Amino acid sequence: MATPDEVHITVGTVRYQAHGRERKGVCSVHFAERIKPGDIVPIYLKKNPNFKFPMKQDIPVIMIGPGTGIAPFRAYLQEREELGMTGKTWLFFGDQHRSSDFLYEEEIEEWLENGNLTRVDLAFSRDQEHKEYVQHRIMEESERFNEWIEQGAAIYICGDEKCMAKDVHQAIKDVLVKERHISQKKLRRYCVK
Repeated sequence: MATPDEVHITVGTVRYQAHGRERKGVCSVHFAERIKPGDIVPIYLKKNPNFKFPMKQDIPVIMIGPGTGIAPFRAYLQEREELGMTGKTWLFFGDQHRSSDFLYEEEIEEWLENGNLTRVDLAFSRDQEHKEYVQHRIMEESERFNEWIEQGAAIYICGDEKCMAKDVHQAIKDVLVKERHISQKKLRRYCVK
């Protein structure tokens, strides 16, 4: 572990309007506005046995995590750096605005420079007229994305399950159809939820 005596969390504050009233996420607002440095917060950790990164250096890793979905990928990249691991890593990250929402920008740039991260593709949805998301970047890089899959890449998606994950899953299917010229029926062999 890069920081064995610390726990790092990535929290996006939930705020929205409903029925003419401002609503706030109970936990996210508590973390963002009420907890001060040095406060003790009881936590419960729950392992996810299905979310394990490969520790073999010859397996390329594709990480797709917009917004706070970047959190497990940051931890993985920190651990890789600490262990001196090599091997190909590709991060797809995005949010609304690059100037205010590019989480861990300095770390990502450093990892690109030192080779801990092979490539990064970014999508900031509100920085131009038409919205652009990580799934658009996947399609733009479909040939290279397919090459990584052919090399046995492990693909991880973390973030909004309702919209983003479904759209990314569809983009990956579209890459396979486009680059491998395979039928929808054969897609079942490649795609596991």
